[in-house]
Amino acid sequence: MASLPSTVVGNTFRLDPELKRQNPPSISFDKKNYSNNTQLEKGLDPLNLELSEAIALVKEGNVKFDSAAYISLLQECIDRNSVSEAKMIHAHILKTGGQEDKFLMTSLVNVYGKCGDMDDARKVFDTLPRRNVVSWTSLMSGYVQNSQPELAIEVFQEMLGVGGYPTHYTLGIVLNACTSLADIELGKQVHGFILKYHIADNTSIGNALCCIYSKYGTLDSVMRAFECIEEKNVISWTTVISACGDHGDPVKGLNLFVEMLNEGVEPNEFTLTSVLSICCMIQAVGVGSQIHSFCLKYGYGFNLPVMNAVMYLYFKSGSISKAKLLFDGMEDISLVTWNAMIAGHAQLMDYAEDGLSALQNGIQALDLFSRLQRSGTKPDFYTFSSVLSVCSNLAALEQGEQFHAQTIKTGFLSDVVVGTALVDMYSKCGSIDKASKAFIEMSTRTMISWTSMITAFARHGQSQRALQLFKDMRFVGVRPNKITFVGVLAACSHAGMVDEALAYFNMMRNEYNIKPVMDHYACLIDMFVRLGRLEEAFDFIKTMEFEPTEVIWSILIAGCRSQGKLELAYYAAEQLLKLNPTDSETCFLLLNMYLSAERWKDVSRVRKMMKAGKVGKVTDLSWITIKDKVYSFKPDDQHQSISDIEELMRDLQEKVISEGYEMQASLDVTNSEDQETALSTVHHSEKLALAFGLLNTPNATPMRINKSISMCKDCHNFVKFVSLSTGRTIIIRDSKRLHKFVDGRCSCGDFSDSLL
Repeated sequence: MASLPSTVVGNTFRLDPELKRQNPPSISFDKKNYSNNTQLEKGLDPLNLELSEAIALVKEGNVKFDSAAYISLLQECIDRNSVSEAKMIHAHILKTGGQEDKFLMTSLVNVYGKCGDMDDARKVFDTLPRRNVVSWTSLMSGYVQNSQPELAIEVFQEMLGVGGYPTHYTLGIVLNACTSLADIELGKQVHGFILKYHIADNTSIGNALCCIYSKYGTLDSVMRAFECIEEKNVISWTTVISACGDHGDPVKGLNLFVEMLNEGVEPNEFTLTSVLSICCMIQAVGVGSQIHSFCLKYGYGFNLPVMNAVMYLYFKSGSISKAKLLFDGMEDISLVTWNAMIAGHAQLMDYAEDGLSALQNGIQALDLFSRLQRSGTKPDFYTFSSVLSVCSNLAALEQGEQFHAQTIKTGFLSDVVVGTALVDMYSKCGSIDKASKAFIEMSTRTMISWTSMITAFARHGQSQRALQLFKDMRFVGVRPNKITFVGVLAACSHAGMVDEALAYFNMMRNEYNIKPVMDHYACLIDMFVRLGRLEEAFDFIKTMEFEPTEVIWSILIAGCRSQGKLELAYYAAEQLLKLNPTDSETCFLLLNMYLSAERWKDVSRVRKMMKAGKVGKVTDLSWITIKDKVYSFKPDDQHQSISDIEELMRDLQEKVISEGYEMQASLDVTNSEDQETALSTVHHSEKLALAFGLLNTPNATPMRINKSISMCKDCHNFVKFVSLSTGRTIIIRDSKRLHKFVDGRCSCGDFSDSLL
């Protein structure tokens, strides 16, 4: 960690007593500051020449400019970011003897710094016969601007060591260097000097203090620095508003924004994007809409960063129509805007109320990607990670493979975010070997990459591979997080490895100091239930520090039903219903359990509860992707191929019955008080999707189907027999888990918290 020289710490550090009333020195130079009466020896005024003409005169070598002319030309070099032309002018200055002009040579330090050539900036600085605060500050500023903050600190220490006095501007630059280095301790030392010499009220210094405390301090520190600023500008307000969002106090940030407007300070695009981000955090769509109106009123309607922030707020708050209206009204659509739209639809899939909404959002996201490509805009790694996420949720392997090919072509495959997204996509599409290959081919792996692969192995029932990979992860020094341990414990649960699971659970708590969350307990309870140790499962619940969630009660219901412990199953179902009394899948689960047991009083009670809560029917929806097109199915769907589907279903049913399949009728219930009907499950949606896939894909092609609710026991058994009979690999992802059927076996181990 950097520290200030001992002479400074020993109180020899001084600031000019008048410093507080001085303006920060400017290190940018403008030709308008010089008199137009200055003439060239040959009667030419470079202030009235184009830079190219002046450079031509410089190349001739026999024309001498005065200082004002050089300054004007050097400013043009800054504007054009032209190091080569700055070097020509520098050479001419040396040739004509101008190196004795301290002001001119200091301006060269500034020019080289702003053009990114810090080696030459340092060389010029080292040749200065005398250095003032502007010289020192110019060099420090150059280092900070060119991402070399450690060298800026060294220059500051060097300046103090020779007795130089910093100005407000110098200290602001030093604080910015501390921020870039994440050196909060050195920043606090500088802050101490600032307080000692009573200059914390300076705007530039106060802003720099707010910035470093926002990133590496506390919100209270930010507020104290902010309150000291005498003349707060838009940067001051923006920094503190953004800090409120970063430090988890969004309401305070919104209040400060209102206060800023009341003070008459006009926000800029950074202020507006910060406050819109805060609205997004708390989904304050009403306030966000008002800020949107404010943006339109003050001319930010075509500002892409601001409009992107508004659009993202609408997406996160569920105002999809407003987001689309805003997007469609944009004249120029940047890649950031496309990414926001695609990512917004991808995230909506995770929060969709039902499978149909998730499906629609996924299709729209892929359509947006196609529109992006037609527009000529090139996707980036963020775009690819979003569309790969969509393919994961749609189980759209063919499209995912196409995006994989595009990442190779565009060079984004080497990006760790894209590589991790590929692992997740192949895993969720049921291709664990391709997921493993994508992981192995990653040039760089993060903790998230390792966790994704461990979770993928666990999801596919490959427990030993998951646990071996976890050992490899620890061996190479990657620290696991709580999600990693969810994958590890899930792997143990699937394999029934009780001792190992408890050992990893203790490792998580004791070795890595990770506090268990509900998902960890769910894995262990799932393990006990799979092994038939229901009493241990219920006992384990009592050791938890929090109440069981829906996931845990669902696991217990499945276990109790499979082992014939119906009273315990009813108890668990009632607890599940208390947690979410309006969830249709939960209500119908409990209702069907009571109907099957002919417990009519309980049936009536649940019906009344459903009626009072206005619980709708369960939406049974399945979809399959074939040749980049998504086909969806509902029970009794009048699909255009329904006659072919029904004929194939009859043939399949006859065949699998002859091989040992026993059809189980289940009760499909309506919202009516008096109706329940024993029906065959032949028309459950995943069966329709399966039959359609068999009709429209080549033999031996794996089938990938998504289902909006959990599979019933009969459909699960039926698909097992179909996979054996047809030799097909059939992958069905329902609302609870992934089922990979191969040769009559399922990766779930026939353990499923089924609906019926």
